[in-house]
Amino acid sequence: MVPRDDATPGPLHAVSTGAGTRLALVHGFTQTGRSWRPLAELLGERHEVVTVDLPYHGRSAATAVGSLEAAAAALGATCGRSVYVGYSLGGRVCLALALAEPERVERLVLVSASPGLATAEERSARRAADEALAARLEAGGLEPFLEAWLAGPLFAHLDDGAADLASRRENDPAALASALRVLGTGSQPSWWDRLGELEMPVLVCAGRLDAKFVAIGERMAAAIGPNATLSVVEGAGHAVPFEQPAAFAALVEAFAAAP
Repeated sequence: MVPRDDATPGPLHAVSTGAGTRLALVHGFTQTGRSWRPLAELLGERHEVVTVDLPYHGRSAATAVGSLEAAAAALGATCGRSVYVGYSLGGRVCLALALAEPERVERLVLVSASPGLATAEERSARRAADEALAARLEAGGLEPFLEAWLAGPLFAHLDDGAADLASRRENDPAALASALRVLGTGSQPSWWDRLGELEMPVLVCAGRLDAKFVAIGERMAAAIGPNATLSVVEGAGHAVPFEQPAAFAALVEAFAAAP
């Protein structure tokens, strides 16, 4: 995995070298570590904030992994022990890390993320849908794909700042096609029956306008148990951290500081 190094060289892109808890911010599909800049600025006043580009994204376009679990292992090796904050695809990678290497995950924030599809039939249908998207990327290129992706129901309401096309344009279309095939929800095992293994504090977060992931979040928090907290952010849809950055940063600050 290639770390972000916009500001300083080294194993991580250190957005801030604050003395507080290390926060590892992990982006969603078609984003890069640079997508977190507004949040990093808010959180970096009191925390060490680090970001990476996930495999097949941004500067990690050439980083090939065989599975979501392998991506999680690469993430953990890059960021070390941290409070992991994962959005969408990033949340699924962080969940995989927490299940496989819980000693690396001090606390876990899962935003608009899923522990997988419950049945083989659902996973098969999703793999077919992701393959169709991958083929579209390979045939049509990045710009038309991003235009269609951001016009979909999860993102059509985003303003230019939240959509952040600049960071998404750092991606390579062939690499994103591989991400869909390797890291897509259809290729992810169902971890619903393993959520009770999580012993670290977990914050499950969804936007009020994203009814699907509010329902998933409620089920996840219940399955994890008393160490889980559910937070539904008003005025936000799927892209909670980017639609309501100040509210989300406050949530993460409070969660990181909780006893």
